Amino acid sequence: MSRGTLVICGHGMVAQRLLEHLCEGGHPFNRVVVLGAEPVPAYNRVLLSSVLAGDATLDQLLLKDDGWFHGAGIERYYGDPVTTIDREQQRVITAAGRNLAYDMLVLATGARSTPLGIPGEDLDGVMTFRDLRDTRRLIDLSQRHGRAVVIGGGFLGLEAAEGLRCRGMAVTVLHRNPHLLNRQLDTTGSELLAASLQERGLGIRTGVSPAALLGNRRVRAVQLDDNTLVSTDLVITAAGITPNAWLAAQAGLEYGRGIRVNRQLRTSDPAIFALGECCEIDGKTFGLVDPGYEQARVLAQVLKGTVGKQLFRVTSQPTRLKISGIPIYSCGQTRPDEHTESIVWQDHEQNRYCRLLLRGGRLVGTVLFGETSDGPWYAEQIRKGHDLTPWRATLAFGRDYCEQAA
Repeated sequence: MSRGTLVICGHGMVAQRLLEHLCEGGHPFNRVVVLGAEPVPAYNRVLLSSVLAGDATLDQLLLKDDGWFHGAGIERYYGDPVTTIDREQQRVITAAGRNLAYDMLVLATGARSTPLGIPGEDLDGVMTFRDLRDTRRLIDLSQRHGRAVVIGGGFLGLEAAEGLRCRGMAVTVLHRNPHLLNRQLDTTGSELLAASLQERGLGIRTGVSPAALLGNRRVRAVQLDDNTLVSTDLVITAAGITPNAWLAAQAGLEYGRGIRVNRQLRTSDPAIFALGECCEIDGKTFGLVDPGYEQARVLAQVLKGTVGKQLFRVTSQPTRLKISGIPIYSCGQTRPDEHTESIVWQDHEQNRYCRLLLRGGRLVGTVLFGETSDGPWYAEQIRKGHDLTPWRATLAFGRDYCEQAA
């Protein structure tokens, strides 16, 4: 049965995954229209850091070629974002003046870098690292300047810093928390990461915050909250993201930090859905691609009318990262508390580290540094919630040791 016209606002990795799930076995819509704000089709944003570092080419980013979209009967318009949603008439209007009717509308508008909220952010040489345009600009600027400061010691900030270092720049990372990747690693893991990055030539300053960006027309220094200065030619801000919910807010949809949706990704308007970085479920927003992919799977079934009781569930998503060639994996609780006990294993020669957090004999969290092959197995144990007391002596050595001990 035909379901009319589906319009998708935004064409990032999650929107593309939604399209792929929709087209499995053929989609039920008379017309599917994708409206992308960027001037290019969906691409692999995860590889942007590899492109910046010179380890991948721009051609390797494309997720699907034109033939796939033609074969699926999907219309695409790029560089033309939606600016208005008329819910009463069920129409969207784009920046170029396109006026399109929809029966179902999906908002996949992503997120933007959170402003620092300090003087000097509007100076030349202050930029973000979020998309292909940013990456191209950083590559160009790295060939003409020698120093960069990255504000933010999360994954994106560290990737930007390492990419610029590979381009020959002297890079300093500023992070207000005392520990890098403080949401993914425990204290020891963060310290190991900082030491490894410093050995590779990155400057790392933690427990500091920028107070102002200084310069006449172009940024020349970062003033810290202790009044010290860090001279620089470029500043890259990577201190968190803010969901792009303004379009939904303008249309009168419910929103908080992101566009509020239920577990079937439906907004306060039953004809409009949202997923990925722009949405909010039970007060939680999503900055990683894996939960976005799961949302895409669930929403595809909802749009096809075959979802049944299947819902998106907010779970503890494993984080698998590779920074400067160093593999990192975490899942569940990453820092001990009064209710947990820790099993810790460390190989100083190979620079490997493992912390397992247990509560009542059950695994509730894991942090791996330098060797992550057992990460998915630990994540499985967290999900199952089995009593691992019989494996306690071998648990830190991974799946093979535990299964042999059994």
